[in-house]
Amino acid sequence: MYIIEVASEMAPLAKVGGLADVVLGLSREISIRGNSVEIILPKYDCMRYDLIFGLTPTYHDLQVPWGDGVISCTVWFGFVSDQKCFFIEPHSPENFFNRNTFYGCTDDVQRFAFFSKAALEFILKTDKRPDVIHCHDWQTGLVPVMLAEMYQHAGMSNQRVCYTIHNFKHQGVFGGDILHATGLHRPDYYYQYEKLRDNSNPSVLNCMKGGIVYSNFVSTVSPRHAFEARFTDQGHGLGDTLNRHQEKFGGVLNGVDYNTWNPEIDHHIPAKYTCDTIQDKYHNKDALRDRFWLTKDMKPIIAYIGRLDEQKGLDLIYHAAFHSLNRGAQFILLGSGSNNEINNKFGHLKNQLNNSPDCHIEIGFNEELAHLIYAGADMVIVPSVFEPCGLTQLIAMRYGTIPIVRAVGGLYDTVFDKDHAHSWERNGFTFNDLDTYAIESTMNRAISLFYDYPHDFRQLMINGMKSDYSWRRPGENYVNIFDYIRHK
Repeated sequence: MYIIEVASEMAPLAKVGGLADVVLGLSREISIRGNSVEIILPKYDCMRYDLIFGLTPTYHDLQVPWGDGVISCTVWFGFVSDQKCFFIEPHSPENFFNRNTFYGCTDDVQRFAFFSKAALEFILKTDKRPDVIHCHDWQTGLVPVMLAEMYQHAGMSNQRVCYTIHNFKHQGVFGGDILHATGLHRPDYYYQYEKLRDNSNPSVLNCMKGGIVYSNFVSTVSPRHAFEARFTDQGHGLGDTLNRHQEKFGGVLNGVDYNTWNPEIDHHIPAKYTCDTIQDKYHNKDALRDRFWLTKDMKPIIAYIGRLDEQKGLDLIYHAAFHSLNRGAQFILLGSGSNNEINNKFGHLKNQLNNSPDCHIEIGFNEELAHLIYAGADMVIVPSVFEPCGLTQLIAMRYGTIPIVRAVGGLYDTVFDKDHAHSWERNGFTFNDLDTYAIESTMNRAISLFYDYPHDFRQLMINGMKSDYSWRRPGENYVNIFDYIRHK
């Protein structure tokens, strides 16, 4: 099959969140399976250009109809991690992608509506006819809309669309001006509830809803989150639309790139190890303690690694630091706040615990250090309010580091509790309630197992390391989806 990925980010050159990792990891896996994959991205001025091999202009004057005129674009080609990538560079006074940022502009919907239009124009005018166009999140939600309403009548009638939602919280709402700019026009038509009208606000349209209504298949990033999006508030108002289109909606769990996150080959850690040489993990624990001047003794290390955002359960993370120390464990945090208020909150925690020989708080993010913490810690906490998939727990298990998680979204699908799951599944600890009692009691179970039943604790570590959360199975699932919709 021939697949084109259309996305607003891709690791490692333009990364904000998990979407970037998915685009790269999934593209690699689909390519390995013998399919042809190309990726279309905006040409941001703030990308890691040093990670693009052979960047060169490949289409010099792509004329994209926009509003009452056209915007000329240059399309560049280059390889990123052996993947074929095209980068769209518009030449217009708006400087859509020369903002020194990926997101956060007041005209983001206009920026990415243009990108979606330009991607389709490029596919049309270069006679690319993929079997499937795979697009992601609200930024490309208008791709299936424009394909169905415009481009299928211009020679692209056989192209199918798979639309993957990574985060329901951000949906890209807009007004009639975008309809005019893209050439969709006909506001009376698109303001129908069955089309693009926002489910909560009848005066605006919704990019993500458009992607759901018009695509041939809609996926989200774990089976549990697919259920939550339909039947709980985690659909952020789109539950009714998902239920109307339930026959083409499902959850496919994300994978982890084991070429990057793998203690057998990780060049960021001092001691490589496997589940057969798991005792070598403790050399990394010593190195981690040396890095932060922590006491070396028999205490377990409990870590938090990742963004500091309301989604992640900030109050429980904060509380877990003190509870770890009270229960005779050490605590390490590596994370960057999504705003200054959060950074200040955890900066205050750092000042409170700065002199403890059993605690280190690192505000910011350092990829190399993350590798060492995964390899050196005994447990990680992921007490998320919601978590569509989650990578922290998947990476941790690969490193034999036991996850303590709230059972939501992808955490529910991947972490199976020591005391409640089948014996062969057990790989961590889970809790349900979003309160301090729940995380305390679960941490207590984990810490007690570490001290009192070290053999059972080690078996959990081994179970986690033996779990396969690579892109192998998700890749197979997506290939099956693509094959299914191209024959519809």
